[in-house]
Amino acid sequence: MTNPLIEPSRDIAVLLEVMKRLREGCPWDKVQTFETIAPYTIEEAYEVASAIADKDMKSLPGELGDLLFQVVFHARMAEEEGLFDFGAVVEAVTAKMIRRHPHVFGDEKARHDAASQKDFWEKLKESERTASGQTGLLDDVAGALPALTRAEKLQRRASTVGFDWNNAELVLDKLAEEAREVLEAPTQDKRAEEIGDLLFVVANLARHLKVDPEAALRDANAKFTRRFRHIETVLGGRMGSASLEEMEALWQDAKAKGL
Repeated sequence: MTNPLIEPSRDIAVLLEVMKRLREGCPWDKVQTFETIAPYTIEEAYEVASAIADKDMKSLPGELGDLLFQVVFHARMAEEEGLFDFGAVVEAVTAKMIRRHPHVFGDEKARHDAASQKDFWEKLKESERTASGQTGLLDDVAGALPALTRAEKLQRRASTVGFDWNNAELVLDKLAEEAREVLEAPTQDKRAEEIGDLLFVVANLARHLKVDPEAALRDANAKFTRRFRHIETVLGGRMGSASLEEMEALWQDAKAKGL
């Protein structure tokens, strides 16, 4: 007997049924695991971020839907293994949001301004880490985060116990020191290590200046792309034979035009 047709719907139950049928009837979906789907989950999160950065509100519902589907996919695989289901995912995040926002959900004594709310969150998350058996301060900083983002989070977490420079000027001094060590590195492996140290300090400088290093680098990538495309457009077929000086002049032209 064939399954009845499913029509697109706003009802989450329909999406759960779609996922169930895919796992039962699609050869590709059947063989997937948490490990094989995880990269797609990360990719979909980036596509959501990209649509937001591009202010592409027309595409955003679809991108958010793709990300939601990843959650549904993981929950379905867990349900098949008897671990948990989608309802448990919803309950867990609902409980966490209520627990972390007592000032919103009924406890008048817990009302805070933005600064004290941040302190409250940090103390609450610390108690949550303890309750879950995590003993190290850095234990729950996800290893799969983009490297710059993870560097900033590691440093921010360490700063909560005083392991931090006092101001951005000291970080700049460390940045200059690390840059020298890159040039002085005797081997390729050592150079790679020193470049890593340099980038780690850059992330720390961004944190001290209240700049998101990942977002700043994304913006720099976008700016480079715009200006390089200007060079390509002007040079056309001469792109491969133009001198560096000519390309640099066009780069400055793009910069002057606000590209």
